[in-house]
Amino acid sequence: MTRRTWLRAMAGAAIPPARAAHAERPGKTHRVGMLMTTTPEAASHVVTAFAEGMRELGHVEGQNVILEYRWAEGHPERFAEQAADLVREKVDVIVASSQGPALAARRATTTIPIVMVNVTDPVGVGLVASLSRPAGNVTGLSQQLTAEIRAKQLQLLKEALPKISRVVVLRSPATSVGLQEYEAAGQLFGLRLQIMEVRGRDDLERAFSVLTQEHADALVVPADTLLFTERQRVAALARAHRLPGIYALREYTEAGGLMSYSARLTEQFRRAAVYVDRILRGASPATLPVESPSQYELVINLTAARSLGLTIPPSFLLRADQVIE
Repeated sequence: MTRRTWLRAMAGAAIPPARAAHAERPGKTHRVGMLMTTTPEAASHVVTAFAEGMRELGHVEGQNVILEYRWAEGHPERFAEQAADLVREKVDVIVASSQGPALAARRATTTIPIVMVNVTDPVGVGLVASLSRPAGNVTGLSQQLTAEIRAKQLQLLKEALPKISRVVVLRSPATSVGLQEYEAAGQLFGLRLQIMEVRGRDDLERAFSVLTQEHADALVVPADTLLFTERQRVAALARAHRLPGIYALREYTEAGGLMSYSARLTEQFRRAAVYVDRILRGASPATLPVESPSQYELVINLTAARSLGLTIPPSFLLRADQVIE
């Protein structure tokens, strides 16, 4: 089965069909707002995946669909105005690339459909009433970083590096990840967890210097907006300070981080195209169930391991879904 065939099948099967009374009008050019947390360079791969997914479903940029991008460039204070701008532009759908822009879009409109991507807890933050029946104008894909997933990340870190005891969770003020979400899991593996806050791009060097001075053994890096945008620098600083870590998205590992355990972000954006397609054809976001990842992948960067002076056990490497050399 080709990807085109698969996407069309999923568009018609996994999400309830659109009502015929609201079918898409022939020849109409739709406008889709793209509310993005990072920069065009940092998110090029995910917007490419989204555009490919749209094209495979018959929505070709520049022909029958216009993608209106708004780039926050790692500045969450921009979300509100950018969301309001897309509402003024009267786009047909807003795609929100993470929790911050999704919340901003929801505050800006209760009528324009919103497709969220990579949101950790959409019910908990009030974006949807439930995963099975969102009930409002927001639906899409949840990252679902549950307690079990956090525990799995720490378990993998401990198995790869049995001697570690002190682990620091690196975060910026933009992330909702807190120490309590990791402490319970850390206790299971004899790890002491603490938070290190990075206040901005210019604060990264200071943060890593403090981590070295305080003799941190390893890092956990969540899917933080600032850190994702600066992932090349984060990975380079981790190597320079000889700090191994596990990252919340494979993009960090591809940038030179040691390893990651996560769902694949590009597939979430490709799947978001299916949601947009159904909405453009008349489906209501209130009745489109929110999807959670069904697969998580372990990615290990052996080049990073060597630069950190680490030897990853062969038995651990065999468990990886991908090994970068």
